[in-house]
Amino acid sequence: MINNNKPSAPVVDANIVSHISSGTIVKGEISSVADIRVDGAVQGKVFSKGRVVVGEEACLTGTLACNNVDFWGKIEGDVYVKDTFSLKGTAAVNGNIHVRRLQVEMGAQINGTCSMITEEDYDTFVKDVITTDAPEID
Repeated sequence: MINNNKPSAPVVDANIVSHISSGTIVKGEISSVADIRVDGAVQGKVFSKGRVVVGEEACLTGTLACNNVDFWGKIEGDVYVKDTFSLKGTAAVNGNIHVRRLQVEMGAQINGTCSMITEEDYDTFVKDVITTDAPEID
């Protein structure tokens, strides 16, 4: 058996999704290596190394940072997306968007600025602002 003493990247099961259900309110910071689905309310920072799905009834107040996001709900705060931000027709963003790729459906609302960033810009932001000490998944 050869052990090169290299740290291995966490293996994320595609079926692992953290879910904030409708009627649930979370206050604080959420940080995950897995995907997150929000149907309730979050007041604080949301960070995922994967995809975030924000349902139609969801309401976020604070910063959202992730690799990709499908967004139907509402947010009061800034959004940082490493790859693609898909704003659906019922979405409302009251804050600034920093994204590599943006897809907007008819009916979506953006009240703020939108700037295109590189992956390096995103990594710098996450390093400086978001706590990324998410637990490892076995």
